[in-house]
Amino acid sequence: MLRANDLAFAHPGQKRAYRFTLEAGRGEVTAISGASGSGKSTLLDLLAGFVQPKEGSLELDAQDLLPLPPEARPVSLLMQADNLFEHLSAQENALLGLPRGTSRDKGRQQVAEALNEVGLAGFESKLASTLSGGQKQRVALARTLLRDRPVLLLDEPFSALDDETRQTTRALVDELTRRHDWHTVLVSHHADDIAALANRHYRIVEGQLERV
Repeated sequence: MLRANDLAFAHPGQKRAYRFTLEAGRGEVTAISGASGSGKSTLLDLLAGFVQPKEGSLELDAQDLLPLPPEARPVSLLMQADNLFEHLSAQENALLGLPRGTSRDKGRQQVAEALNEVGLAGFESKLASTLSGGQKQRVALARTLLRDRPVLLLDEPFSALDDETRQTTRALVDELTRRHDWHTVLVSHHADDIAALANRHYRIVEGQLERV
């Protein structure tokens, strides 16, 4: 279980601190909604380690995550923009998820398996610049698979997709979350995304999380 308890943080000039308490289960999607500026991205930044809380605790299966820098946390972050390098192939982009020191042959095999798992078998040599929005998000998910980290943070990952691609990508996220026992935390302002995916749903109201 991923547990955040009373994580307090305030941006410079902010009068009242955010205070976040939530639980995200293994193999589940926990959705976060709220108005623009309510603190959704700040919550993800706290979970990822990009900002440090003034107080509170953050644990994954009783492991204290707060002392860990972002690169050492068992966390992957997938944003609305897929963050692929347009001049690199799907294989080359996915390879960036592998640990340093992985042999070329082993890496190529693992990438092929990951791309196959997200429905992109045979796309290894395709340049990112030639892929559709949904295909780019699938490459980003393949890179997440290769990182092999148990917490997946999603920041409006479907916003740039058309309705049909949105539905298939949502289904893929749900399947991967259950298959790999991820603790997936989804930030979205789309009710359809939350209805389709969420096992738990929190809304940020006046800087705090309320269970819906």
